[in-house]
Amino acid sequence: MNRKKIALFLTMTVLGTTVLSGCGATGESKETSKKEETGDGRINLSIAWWGNETRHEYTQELLDAYTEEHPNVTFTASPTSWDGYWEKLATQTAGGSCPDIVQMDYSYIITYAQNKTLADLQKFVDDETIDVSSVEESLVKSGNIGGTLAGIPLSTSMATIGYNPDVLKEAGLEVPDADWTWEDFSNICKTVKEKTGKTGLANNYGDCLIFNYWVRQHGEVLFREDNTALGYEDDQILVDFMDLHKDLVDAGAMVTPDEWTQSSANPEEARLVPKNEAALVFGSNTIANMVKTVNDKIGLITPPMNDEGTKALWLKPGMYFSISASSSDEKQKAAAEFVNWFLNSEEAGGKTGTDRGIPASSKVRDALKEGTIGNIDQKEKEMFDYYDVAASVSGECPPPDPEGTSEINKVFQDVMNRVFYGQMTSEEAAASFREQVNKILAKNKN
Repeated sequence: MNRKKIALFLTMTVLGTTVLSGCGATGESKETSKKEETGDGRINLSIAWWGNETRHEYTQELLDAYTEEHPNVTFTASPTSWDGYWEKLATQTAGGSCPDIVQMDYSYIITYAQNKTLADLQKFVDDETIDVSSVEESLVKSGNIGGTLAGIPLSTSMATIGYNPDVLKEAGLEVPDADWTWEDFSNICKTVKEKTGKTGLANNYGDCLIFNYWVRQHGEVLFREDNTALGYEDDQILVDFMDLHKDLVDAGAMVTPDEWTQSSANPEEARLVPKNEAALVFGSNTIANMVKTVNDKIGLITPPMNDEGTKALWLKPGMYFSISASSSDEKQKAAAEFVNWFLNSEEAGGKTGTDRGIPASSKVRDALKEGTIGNIDQKEKEMFDYYDVAASVSGECPPPDPEGTSEINKVFQDVMNRVFYGQMTSEEAAASFREQVNKILAKNKN
């Protein structure tokens, strides 16, 4: 079920008269819930998350540990795999049984926040029930949707370039610094090809992530604030991006679309960079950790800067914990206390490690890195080091992607490929991209 369908689902009427608000609880049902909770002083919190069996197991262990420390709190857990999670949540929401605590994704939080499903957690930050002092401000702000703090980020990720130091050394190159430019990037890719015969850049573009970064470097935004059209006006921005990469493809310094299709059919550890056949690859901060079993030398570096050093990178929230707006005041308070414990406690951080991404709390990251909690390896420690560098060159987190993003990514890949194969000029492709994307985004108009 996509976000637009979920949004429609959340506005259905119940019994023909009651319009759903939040998780469908009316004032009467909320008051009844309060009475039930205060009867014996115990509070039961329902909680939902997605993940694999390992995540289900350790999260349940954490719930049990929290209950031991807080005997007045019990949990009813609803773990699910990613497949079906959102349809199930929409069904629960429409039926008035939204979990008190919900693991929320960046792609969906805007829908649930706008439909008043999620409580405003700012009051719990203000009264220090939830301590976000160890979380980057821009990351906290990513959970603020239309003035409502709809989620507390648990983890983060960011765009990254993975590099193979052996291939760079073979080409007579050193690992670039974080302030390297796009010209440096292009020269490195070409030098690798010229000196070694290997590939400079090992992947093509299947989505707009790096282009979004490029647009932000030009002081523009990829999408308008209302998500009804592209946010930048000058097509030269895309023309220059395409020309830079077309030049690399023509030089054999970047994989062609067909080569990328063939390579991407393999698991990450069987692709060009970990196999010492390429120097660089765009990905996320998890790339080195993912391939460490076959090549433990892969390092991480931030994407190239523009000449002005614009802070265009952003810390993307890996996932949030949100609280149901229809839960009673007592339940919301108890849920907020648990969210704070999950975010900041060494017990929760040690057991979670990096499973949900790089922990949002710097205190937890430091304790994991120092080895006082958990059991992370060297590549995970290097991922934390990379976070510090990435955070120093990051700006505000952009809003969640608009409805239609999957279609937009397909259009982007198509026009880029046509340029790479000489079937379109970059100017024609940029104009076609604008026309097609604006038509897709126009569907978001109310």
